[in-house]
Amino acid sequence: MTASMDALDPVRAELLRAVRAEAEAVLDRARADADETLRLARGTAEQVLAEARDLGAADGHTAAARERVRAVEDAWSLELAARAEVYADLQAKVRAGVRKALAGGTVPMERLAETARALLGTDARVSVAPSGGVTADVPGRHVDLSADTLADRGLERMGSQVESLWRQP
Repeated sequence: MTASMDALDPVRAELLRAVRAEAEAVLDRARADADETLRLARGTAEQVLAEARDLGAADGHTAAARERVRAVEDAWSLELAARAEVYADLQAKVRAGVRKALAGGTVPMERLAETARALLGTDARVSVAPSGGVTADVPGRHVDLSADTLADRGLERMGSQVESLWRQP
């Protein structure tokens, strides 16, 4: 029986060679497929990375633009608050100056009363305002010539001239 097994040796050897060749071919195809898959994956990864960089840059530009807008709005808010503070201070000083002028007799109370009666008629009831100046009433009408109102009207008449407070000298 050994002789018949020895007779199968060439067949066995051929089968082993064929199986090894087939296994080697499968392995080569698997390696080639793996190499192609890796090449495609690297290409996709590079593309995804490039897109991510572009998106990140766009997001960065958008965020920077938002930050610039916020900074401009914050600066404008601060400037408006400063302007309001300066205007309120100016208004307080003008009111104090008018009160002082009225208290010192620079503008006689009789003259303010005459002005009120000229506006409302001789039947107007004229009263001294607590802060200085006068108010006057007739049914359905009121005139306020108090110190604070006169000061506020004076500032209002300055109109755009008040804007010169905010300009650089």
